[in-house]
Amino acid sequence: MARYGYARVSTIDQDLRLQEAALRAAGCDIVRAEKVSGTARDGRAELALLLTFLRPGDTLVVTRIDRLARSIKDLQDIVETLKQRGATLMATEQPIDTTHAAGKAFLDMLGVFAEFETNLRRERQLEGIAAAKGRGIYQGRKASIDAAEICRLRTEERLGATAIARQLGIGRASVYRALAGCDRT
Repeated sequence: MARYGYARVSTIDQDLRLQEAALRAAGCDIVRAEKVSGTARDGRAELALLLTFLRPGDTLVVTRIDRLARSIKDLQDIVETLKQRGATLMATEQPIDTTHAAGKAFLDMLGVFAEFETNLRRERQLEGIAAAKGRGIYQGRKASIDAAEICRLRTEERLGATAIARQLGIGRASVYRALAGCDRT
């Protein structure tokens, strides 16, 4: 019966040391950590690795539930995986221990709040972008493809879409989209 720690931060400029120290203090000999968004399990290789080598009686330890998942569905999927493997979940900063009914209930409540927080953040971001667009401040991302160059390569150098894509290091679909604009001018 081993304790395995999982630490996560969302951005590369955030520090994992406090989480790692708390997990070691909670009795975790092995701590896996990563700097990746918690909104989905895709791309979270360290978590996937931990989930594969947990054995019956083992415990996955996190500092807080939002370090493990940001949606209730993702959290429930992880807890189900733990249950299938005979492992449990604990949090060092929250009263979560899935070996007890109260811990399971608190886990579900925190999962709902983590998802709610994520949704609020997304709404605020979209509102801010809409307001900035209304003021003419936000123009969106700058075009990464030079449509004029694509048109020039097609008309002056008589290159096909594949040759243009290869020369500019872009996808053929992007070339075709730009060429559709060339035909209209």
